Amino acid sequence: MQYRQLGRTDAKVSLITLGTMTWGEQNTEADAHSQLDYAVERGINLIDAAEMYPVPPRPETQGLTERYLGTWLKKSGKRGNLLVATKCTGPARKPHNPRHVRGGINNLDRKGLTDALNGSLERLQQDYVDLYQLHWPDRSVNSFGDLGYQHVADETTVPIDETLKVLSEFVKAGKIRYIGLSNETSWGVAQFLRAAEQHGLERVVSIQNPYSLLNRTFEVNLAEFAQREQVGLLAYSPLAFGMLSGKYLNGARPEGGRLTLFERFKRYTNPQAEHATAQYVALARQHGLDPAQMALAWVNSRPFVTANIIGATTLEQLRSNIDSVNVKLSEEVLAGIEAIHKSQPNPAP
Repeated sequence: MQYRQLGRTDAKVSLITLGTMTWGEQNTEADAHSQLDYAVERGINLIDAAEMYPVPPRPETQGLTERYLGTWLKKSGKRGNLLVATKCTGPARKPHNPRHVRGGINNLDRKGLTDALNGSLERLQQDYVDLYQLHWPDRSVNSFGDLGYQHVADETTVPIDETLKVLSEFVKAGKIRYIGLSNETSWGVAQFLRAAEQHGLERVVSIQNPYSLLNRTFEVNLAEFAQREQVGLLAYSPLAFGMLSGKYLNGARPEGGRLTLFERFKRYTNPQAEHATAQYVALARQHGLDPAQMALAWVNSRPFVTANIIGATTLEQLRSNIDSVNVKLSEEVLAGIEAIHKSQPNPAP
């Protein structure tokens, strides 16, 4: 395993991070524990969860992911070797945002953040978490498939300074160690950094946004923030929900696949994404590479990436995904990737 620095902290995190959003929906508690055993054995030291998980979010399953992680942490005795990350659900401003988590209010103010953190700690059976992330901003932003920014005039939101003050108090109280963002924009990152500098508050250490061969929008301006300000990317959906493995090409819908089971994620299966995926898969096979490992190895190679968050529903998928750390892409492959990207940029944002 390879390790990279988490922001400006002393902590080092595994380049491959274990994502958990299938636990409680596609994976049982026993499955989750088996994944954790194997991941830790292979050197993974960062586990990423969220109070909203599993996904798709449903009232009947909400919180199961953290509970499964909590029971494993309690029985394994390995808490001291790991960094546990979770996320606070933001307000439901879009149709797909869940309205059942903590009553659907979920503003990032003192009450919302306190209730969210305490709930997560209870489910995790822990006194603290290492990385506490805001799952999405308190304000309306273009995320989860939206490229164009649509300004909402006179929107009532919690000021970023206020949110960061509460999170900084959690750090001082020993309930969290580090603060992270997710589904955030360059303006938002800049505001969090400004608030930390002006008011002597804790500095954010990471940003968890989507990033894959089918969605390189992070590169437009957030990549510069990530490198210059050391707020590294925790890349999620690096395989575009399995699309980049090639298993969904030509209309195939394998049994048990996320894109087979859930219509919620159609942005990954639009015609442009299918066309680009076919080219990436062909490129991988031309060079004797597993398509999924090529896609993950490419994310691993980006200098602004702190960690690559992989998810799996089987141990075989998990093994193959972790093995991507040993794959080095040739200049010819990298050039081929750039050529495909230029012909069909960001088909699945």
